[in-house]
Amino acid sequence: MQNQALNPDIEKNLSSFAKRLQGVGRILEDPDNNVWGCSPIYDEDGNVHVFYSKWVNESAHEGWLTCSQIGHAIASHPEGPYEVQDTALIGRGGDYWDSMTIHNPTIHKIGDLYYLFYMGNSDGTVATKRVGVAVSDSLYGPWERFDAPLIDVGSDEDDAWDSLVTSNPAFLLTPDGESRLYYKGWNLKDWQSDLGEGFSPRATGKGPCANRAYGLATAKLPTGPYTKYEGNPIINMRTRLPDAQTEDAYIWQEDGLYKVILRDMGFYNHEYGLYLESEDGLNWNQHPQIGYLNSQVYLPEPPNGLGREGRFERPQLLMKDGKPEYLFCAIVGGKYNTSSGAVLKIT
Repeated sequence: MQNQALNPDIEKNLSSFAKRLQGVGRILEDPDNNVWGCSPIYDEDGNVHVFYSKWVNESAHEGWLTCSQIGHAIASHPEGPYEVQDTALIGRGGDYWDSMTIHNPTIHKIGDLYYLFYMGNSDGTVATKRVGVAVSDSLYGPWERFDAPLIDVGSDEDDAWDSLVTSNPAFLLTPDGESRLYYKGWNLKDWQSDLGEGFSPRATGKGPCANRAYGLATAKLPTGPYTKYEGNPIINMRTRLPDAQTEDAYIWQEDGLYKVILRDMGFYNHEYGLYLESEDGLNWNQHPQIGYLNSQVYLPEPPNGLGREGRFERPQLLMKDGKPEYLFCAIVGGKYNTSSGAVLKIT
């Protein structure tokens, strides 16, 4: 992290992960599209491939929900420059569960295959967001998709915590071969209550009822079938602080521990990231540390006047030899005052 004086209260809560971050710059600034959620991976030749969300500028920022697609770019170095290769996934149309928007990719290689996890919807609203996967033996596709999402919502009759959506996937293959799919969800009745009171959680990031939390589902294969963990949700900021929530998890294993970075939604503020560790990937009960600070700490830029200014979202890691090497995020603003990717080096 760039040398600077920090408030003592911030300093004491700053994770070792955050202390190693050094800003690099923006990537994939596109004159025609908003860019979001950049997920990187090395190929066998040492090139870096990034799968990212994109949607036309005419749809403004809310286009992520109605017309997002997954783009694919490549660079010889993690810091770029990146050259766009193709559009990996688009909404399939028709009656498919992912017929409309395709968003929030996270790419993983398991064996000889690549698994591109994502969120899709079928009507351009929050209510049909579900988690799915596309599979290929090449980073250039073609990508095989499936007729049903990997994880469906919980029962509204049972007032399940995830009865509205399943979204924002984070995947991990354990050393014993178990496929773990962590996902964001929240409750239908809470969401309806917020909307009924005149709140718009989609725009504000929180309401008095809706609680974005993380659950877990497990399977023998990355493509499922998945079984939800009975102790869900396993990461729930609401148990620590009223109105606090979280989203955008990325989970990995290192030094015998499960580790996660997420976007903060009210524990410290709405600009920081959160960092937690766990011995089993199920119990994340310690006090959350700061995973990263507001974006201006790493990428000083003049004010852009946009909503979400100053905060990184969709943190994803570029792993090398089992260690995180770079942090990729999404951020508003940039050359075209829309949104783009951002890269931070982990020193």
